[in-house]
Amino acid sequence: MSRGSLSPRLRFALPDYRLPLPSATFEGYDQGMRRIAKILVLVAVTAAALGAGQAPPARQIEFSQEGRVALAKVGTYLNGLRSLEGDFSQIGPSGQLDQGRFFLLKPGRLRFEYQPPSPLLVVSDGHIVAVFNSKMKTVDRYPLTDTPLDLILGDKIDLLHNSAILSVQHTAGTIVVEARTAKNRLKPNIIITFSDSPLELRQWTIIDDQGLPTTVAMRNLQSGTAISEALFVLRETKAAVGTKSRN
Repeated sequence: MSRGSLSPRLRFALPDYRLPLPSATFEGYDQGMRRIAKILVLVAVTAAALGAGQAPPARQIEFSQEGRVALAKVGTYLNGLRSLEGDFSQIGPSGQLDQGRFFLLKPGRLRFEYQPPSPLLVVSDGHIVAVFNSKMKTVDRYPLTDTPLDLILGDKIDLLHNSAILSVQHTAGTIVVEARTAKNRLKPNIIITFSDSPLELRQWTIIDDQGLPTTVAMRNLQSGTAISEALFVLRETKAAVGTKSRN
């Protein structure tokens, strides 16, 4: 999907930023990771542990003065963000739509509550990301640093000196940051879009290893709210009768 060419099916659900943004069963690690990627819900890019244990690219991009100003502005916004909640719409590679509500509490904690008929609940406690599937009665767990979620749940953000950042585009009303999660990637696989004036996280796209994008768009955002830490506690699997745990 090229920038500026979102399908009509995509446009009805997303803010019209004209950006490609990045669901699956749990029949293997890649499919589980693809579902996690689609959920991405937060807002921060860290310089460490980007993508499945891969180091970020060694070469740092030289940005224009305008780009440096935009990155500094985004970094200030992300570092000042401690909590965030709102509604989300998720568009999968085939145009499938999921919706729900998310809660974010930095550092590292995230909760995505999917509306029925989706059976999913995604929770990160700051270390582990767990994907609960009530229909299949399974729980898939992944280290936070092994998922794209680590890009948006960081506590200290320095985009100007983050060698994973490949480009920044500042156009009328939007700032778009593109990054890659592994040094062997030639193109960005994470695209995060912010509105400008006021600066606010709006949507992101994750592109998986098969080149398939999943887009998450956010609305009705509330920042700085008091969010209970109990929302991010991972319960012991054995407490859920009939639920299997897959690490």
